[in-house]
Amino acid sequence: MGEAVKLIAKNRRAFYDYSIEDRWEAGIVLEGTEIKSVKEGRISFSDAWAEIVSGEIWLNQMSISENPFSSLFNHEPLRKKKLLLHKSEIKRLTRKVDLKGFTLVPLSFYLKRGRVKVELGLCKGKKSFDKRAGIRERDIERETAREFRNRYS
Repeated sequence: MGEAVKLIAKNRRAFYDYSIEDRWEAGIVLEGTEIKSVKEGRISFSDAWAEIVSGEIWLNQMSISENPFSSLFNHEPLRKKKLLLHKSEIKRLTRKVDLKGFTLVPLSFYLKRGRVKVELGLCKGKKSFDKRAGIRERDIERETAREFRNRYS
């Protein structure tokens, strides 16, 4: 039986700018009022990326807005967040990032069994002609679906 997963946010820009080779699920270490802000969807991570530093994965440039109802104990919005993965997974990712020139990009945030999870993508940047080809393919697919609908309805 499938687990209940509630999508909090999705990084649509990453699917446009990068070709995604592999995906990983990681936990994220949040402090204080960050969890409440994340559950409310007050996050921005279009420019976010992850780096591997001394065997740990850290998420950079991800902003979690402050909670307006807790003024005294609020968190820093642009704090680096630690991601939780098994050591063997981190070693595998380190090899791919170092040798093949991949980038780790957060693709989505979701709740799974009450915990916030991050879907990390092992990505390579697309060139502008790759982006145009992707747009062209989507347009052709949309046109054929439209024609199919009009013809058989």
